[in-house]
Amino acid sequence: MLAKTTLEQWEILQAVIDLGGYTQAANALHRSQSSVSYQLALLQERLGIALLTIHGRKAELTPEGENLLAQVRSVIRSFHALEARAHFLKMGEQSSINLVIDSTFPKDRLFHLLSTFQKQHPTTRIHLTEVLRNETPEQLKARDADIYVITQRELDDITGQWLMNVDFVAVAHCHHPLFSLPTPLSHEDLSRYPCVEIVTCTTPHKQPSSAESWTFTTFEAATQAVLHQVGYGWLPEARIAEHITRGELQILPLQQGERRTTPLYLLAEEKGQPLSKALLTLIALLFGRL
Repeated sequence: MLAKTTLEQWEILQAVIDLGGYTQAANALHRSQSSVSYQLALLQERLGIALLTIHGRKAELTPEGENLLAQVRSVIRSFHALEARAHFLKMGEQSSINLVIDSTFPKDRLFHLLSTFQKQHPTTRIHLTEVLRNETPEQLKARDADIYVITQRELDDITGQWLMNVDFVAVAHCHHPLFSLPTPLSHEDLSRYPCVEIVTCTTPHKQPSSAESWTFTTFEAATQAVLHQVGYGWLPEARIAEHITRGELQILPLQQGERRTTPLYLLAEEKGQPLSKALLTLIALLFGRL
């Protein structure tokens, strides 16, 4: 069933109210005042209710008009956004980008660059998937991403560029028994207490066989475990900076291995055609060039 009213009629009503009258709306919409009056009369006739009342030379909404115009404003905005999206697609703008990113990537940096990207490419959607480091190359390729930010430098025939290092630091709760031992702490000292590990944080450094390990799949869970004195662990320094500043967590003074570094690489797949402007913008933002 077709609608009784048109979007054009609602836009005219919105213009009359927002601009202060029929004359102003007619000028802004490049229409005659009689055309504006006719369309609003037709709108009210088809709805069967009065939307406007005239006080002197000023048009004001009735309670019903206020209610309906408030609802239709979002419809008008959505329609204009749809037309803008169609225009950008016509100009070759990419409609969506599939971004696969390692969960170690700093969240503050990620959300800042996504916000910046959205302002520059408002019609391009980003489908973001966080991955754990223990995913195989086959699993990663199956995600069919346009851009990968992962720990692997190569993925099939795609060679990545170094993007950044993520620093991990050995920490424990400020009241952990490890801080009562003579320093620097040895591997043997650590082996007496549980180690909180993150499955995405595989490193060549192995804990002694006598050490008890608690394994988590997210940094948030691992951080909470350390904060609740379940054990010590190597956590992303950028993510726990506030806890260290507040004194809740302290860096363990180790003989060696106090800090560990994990590199992240950016891999972009052209998929048989040059990278779009939106993809190039996102890559530049990831590298911090914009």
